[in-house]
Amino acid sequence: MTATFAHWRRMILVSATVAALLAAASAFGVAGEWRRVEAQAGDRELAIAVSAGSVSSCAVLTSGRVHCWGDGRYGVTTPPGGRFRAVSVGSGHACGVRELGVIQCWGYSDRGATDAPSGRFSEVSVGEDRNCGLRVSGEVVCWGWRTDAPPGRFRTVSVGSGHACALRDSGEVACWGYDADGETDPPAGRFQSISAGAYQSCGVRESGEIKCWGQSWADETDAPTGRFRAVSMGSFHSCGVRESGEVECWGVGGWGEINVPPRGRFQAVSAGDEHTCGLRETGAVECWGWPDYGQTSAPGGAFDIVSAGGVHTCGLRESGETECWGDDDFRTAEPQPDERFRTVSAGPSHTCGLWQSGELACWGHRERTKVPSGRFVAVSAGGVHSCGVRMSGELACWGHRERGQTKAPSGRFVAVSSGAEHSCGVRVSGELACWGDNGWGKVDAPAGRFTVVSSGAEHSCGVRVSGDLVCWGYGLQGQTNAPGGRFRTVSVGDEHSCGVRESGEIACWGWRYEGETQPPPGEHRAVSVGGYHACAVNNDGLATCWMLYNRGNVAPIWLSKPDSVMSVSRTAGRIVARRLADGRTEYGWLPAGGEHRILPRGRYLLAGASADRWIVNRWLRSSPIEVDDVEIGRIEARLRADGRIEFAFTPTGGERILPPSRYFPASPTVDRWLRSTEIELGGG
Repeated sequence: MTATFAHWRRMILVSATVAALLAAASAFGVAGEWRRVEAQAGDRELAIAVSAGSVSSCAVLTSGRVHCWGDGRYGVTTPPGGRFRAVSVGSGHACGVRELGVIQCWGYSDRGATDAPSGRFSEVSVGEDRNCGLRVSGEVVCWGWRTDAPPGRFRTVSVGSGHACALRDSGEVACWGYDADGETDPPAGRFQSISAGAYQSCGVRESGEIKCWGQSWADETDAPTGRFRAVSMGSFHSCGVRESGEVECWGVGGWGEINVPPRGRFQAVSAGDEHTCGLRETGAVECWGWPDYGQTSAPGGAFDIVSAGGVHTCGLRESGETECWGDDDFRTAEPQPDERFRTVSAGPSHTCGLWQSGELACWGHRERTKVPSGRFVAVSAGGVHSCGVRMSGELACWGHRERGQTKAPSGRFVAVSSGAEHSCGVRVSGELACWGDNGWGKVDAPAGRFTVVSSGAEHSCGVRVSGDLVCWGYGLQGQTNAPGGRFRTVSVGDEHSCGVRESGEIACWGWRYEGETQPPPGEHRAVSVGGYHACAVNNDGLATCWMLYNRGNVAPIWLSKPDSVMSVSRTAGRIVARRLADGRTEYGWLPAGGEHRILPRGRYLLAGASADRWIVNRWLRSSPIEVDDVEIGRIEARLRADGRIEFAFTPTGGERILPPSRYFPASPTVDRWLRSTEIELGGG
């Protein structure tokens, strides 16, 4: 078990700050003599082990190198170089066993969680804030918080959230730590393997049957019958590998973490927090889980409007019929029958529609569906409240009011947008007015005239009459760093924002937006951002939805489908960068012999970056670079103390390559592209 509780995740967001903002940074330099560097052929490798953590995952490759993916806020996805034989991922850190048996940890070091003891170990297990390793002598040693461990010789050890279990040489199980629901009271008998979870543990008996103990919130201890060879506990779900190689999961499956992919045999499985990863017998890694509500599975046919809610989506067809898909816990995806709407707005737990008559209808969470009477021209469903524009231009808001979110200002408005606990509206004059909770300055709207405004959880964005974007409120995850250029419209979600440019192209920005799942190409007329997904309608009326952040459940394509990269032989290119007029630095990849630059989605260093403002000498990565639909690696950049930016390239599955010419000057010529020396990536 390497997972933590879901409700802890929201508590660790703020510490992303500078790292999240700079994750798309880069820049570099002037041409020089090419030094040939043979890159590692990591993109051809298979995996020999995999570990699913809370919001990130890691695999040990056949070369011994560790490759990680998912949430990189604490450095979990940037493992150290060198060769390993085992890896274990937790909530904010990971540990691996090197070839000689030494343990090395990386990531967030709370309570000494990454301070591994010296000596030689055969395995390691990472928990929330405590880790345990099995020495080659058979002793269990723990470090971090609550490091007690029983004496004796053991075969294996597994750390859960508050407790741990180990398998003695005799086959008996010993557990210790937090024991509110019998977590440390294992059944008698002999076992061949064990796994500790959040409040429970499971073991595979010598007979092959699985036996579980501890608290069972959602049947995660009710293991299926039959013979198994391995078991893995997540936070609130469990998975086992049958003797046939098939994987079966049980327990909480709200994010799809128990929905095992069909077909194929596995040699190992690792259950995380809200996702699961399995190692197929072929050596390929496949992960499943968050998100699996189907909110991105847009139905076919044409739509006029699409609105992305928390974990559901609704669209308005040309006929006026409303069709919703995704999570239906609050009946949010169930529109009123036989009704025709002008518009529809999906919130986190309720949805509102505007009938052809101008009257309102809302469905979903009962407390938020009691709409005011009268006729309206617009409606917006927020987190715990909603607002509408009456035909007279006056505003009306309803729902929870403890933050003043229902106290709409007087005057006439043409548009309104409801966020979590605040709202913003566009007056007839084009000026903005915001009200409700003012944490992070959410209601401190900028001056000027606007055509569009959109409010999210903790920030808002608006399109000025000129087409320029401006965002305000909570922006530590980059969600208020609006891109330059002219836009038609904008939509704000939880920690992301997306806008439609005048060209019809979609641009997105915000927390950990790295483009692993990118918005659709081409021209579009509308976009809507939900919690962690977004939807867009193209000029033909077709709706497409995608995830803004995969939270670690999607293994890289070269690892999940190794054959997809076999056609890539030898690739070379240069890193290119330029300083923009607004002070930002833009960078990209220029393939050898090519004429067109490849620009990753995350490719900007913010203006005003100086040694006293940003983290000096810390490497940050771009989003993936793809050549012929194959990910070849990422550009890396770090700010030096003298104000220059140093660039490097890390091939997919390989190690960082430093070209001889790799520095971008502190004061370059604006809009002039500069190039690094050529970098050659492996192949053969």
